[in-house]
Amino acid sequence: MESKDADFWACVDLAVLKGKKTRMLSEVYLFGFISVSVTLLVCVGSVWAEENYSELVYPGEDGKLVYTPDEKGNVIPDFSHCGYMGGGVALPDMPVVMTVEPQAERDDTERLQAAIDKVSERAVGANGFRGALLLKRGEYRIDGTLQVRASGVVLRGEGEGEDGTVLIATGTDKRTLVEFEGRGRSPREVNGTRQAIVDDYVPVGARAFEVADASDFEIGDQVIVHRPSTAEWIAAIGMDRIEMPKPTVVQWKPGTYDLKFDRVVVVIDGNEITVDAPMGNAFEREYGGGWIYKYEYLGRIEQVGIENLRGVSEFDDREKDRRREGEFVDEDHGWNFVVFSRVKNAWARRVTSVYFGYSCVTVGSQAKWMTVQDSRCLDPVSQITGSRRYSFPVHGQLSLVQRCYTRRGRHDYVLHARVPGPNAFVDCVADIAHSDTGPHHRWSVATLFDNVIVKGNAINVQDRQSSGTGHGWAGAQKVLWNCEAESFVVQSPPTSQNYAIGCIGKKRDGRHEREAAHWESHGKKVSPRSLYFKQLEDRLGVEALGKVR
Repeated sequence: MESKDADFWACVDLAVLKGKKTRMLSEVYLFGFISVSVTLLVCVGSVWAEENYSELVYPGEDGKLVYTPDEKGNVIPDFSHCGYMGGGVALPDMPVVMTVEPQAERDDTERLQAAIDKVSERAVGANGFRGALLLKRGEYRIDGTLQVRASGVVLRGEGEGEDGTVLIATGTDKRTLVEFEGRGRSPREVNGTRQAIVDDYVPVGARAFEVADASDFEIGDQVIVHRPSTAEWIAAIGMDRIEMPKPTVVQWKPGTYDLKFDRVVVVIDGNEITVDAPMGNAFEREYGGGWIYKYEYLGRIEQVGIENLRGVSEFDDREKDRRREGEFVDEDHGWNFVVFSRVKNAWARRVTSVYFGYSCVTVGSQAKWMTVQDSRCLDPVSQITGSRRYSFPVHGQLSLVQRCYTRRGRHDYVLHARVPGPNAFVDCVADIAHSDTGPHHRWSVATLFDNVIVKGNAINVQDRQSSGTGHGWAGAQKVLWNCEAESFVVQSPPTSQNYAIGCIGKKRDGRHEREAAHWESHGKKVSPRSLYFKQLEDRLGVEALGKVR
């Protein structure tokens, strides 16, 4: 199905490029993937939501956003660094170097893998690309997993519709259909480069901090800014005292909740180092401070992507959910359509998954600077319970999920444990949602939910206590901006903050009584319409907006 909102986006783009804002006269449901969900979108006038501004983020005299710090200097972070190549860069159109045609009623796994391997053996060009493998329109039956293990390789189809390029996950194996994965579990610290951060407090949103000795660092160094998880910090947020109604609950342990922010050095001034993207958590000397060190990660692949493809999982349609009409519960079939792990500068655009049990696109472990856009996760088949139907989950950092749509998922736009951020979900819709959107467990930080709409369920940021094996505080520094949902639970943990600004939906207390987050303009949207796009415009200019739409 084609998007119904092209005229709307053209109008929004025109308004933005002219420095104007937009008024919308009806409820917004992006994309129009399901025609009954689309309402008329009209661009008139010069304001969005009557120029109702947040007290924490608002335009200054020069038109750029001003950020109000709290008493410790924490501000809402700049999320514009999320996405391919650090945000504001158009996804590339890699030239086709090899083409394959569908073949009827035969397993295509080996043939397609051989084609991927052949493209992967090509020399890398000066632009970092090897080329695109074009899968011509038609059906491809795949009994295994297609694996991309080299940089510069793109898988491209001729459309994500039913009449486009369709990859069919056959058989009864619970597996990933397409996997982009580098080598090496994690970055390797360069010996002798670790330096302590000497500031008493580095606030959320900061990019600069002082170290003991910056003489060995250079502009352009890849670094990890490492925040430890000490016993003192865990005790301060109560995660050594999780309620234990079941024996499987595990209290949080020191050293197992460290956050490692993957950054690039951009300025050195004496012993002060400035990195390219903000910190998603405060660094407090009383809770262990932090360090910075150089790293190597030779096995991580980059400049890889998938586009214009449809994935369909076969399943046993005899197993129906007796409680929910139209739901099937078979679980012996394809589980993920696409997973990216140990990658950077990667993308998925215009991909659709149908019937997979877990996800459409997963931004996996050690993924950085990734964009997932204009994609759909439709009608997953599984039991409706834990560890299932996570439509667009994020494990990595500095990644952007925009203009995506889900139907019949559970945790549709979701963060997993210990995700360092920032990350951003922008202009996304969840339809017929069976559970909530938001951070799921164990302290993910710095995520923007920007104009995210959840139909039939909630957006929650809360202390989940004994859920799972001790989920506890799901996240901190979460910013909900102009979101809509049936309801919201937004709480703030000790030492940190969460934000709900311009959100429409019922405000609830949550499973456990905790301090409420910072709420503003509940029931009435604020300007600018999109925090992400305004931050991008402020940082890179209006030209950058056209590159990511």
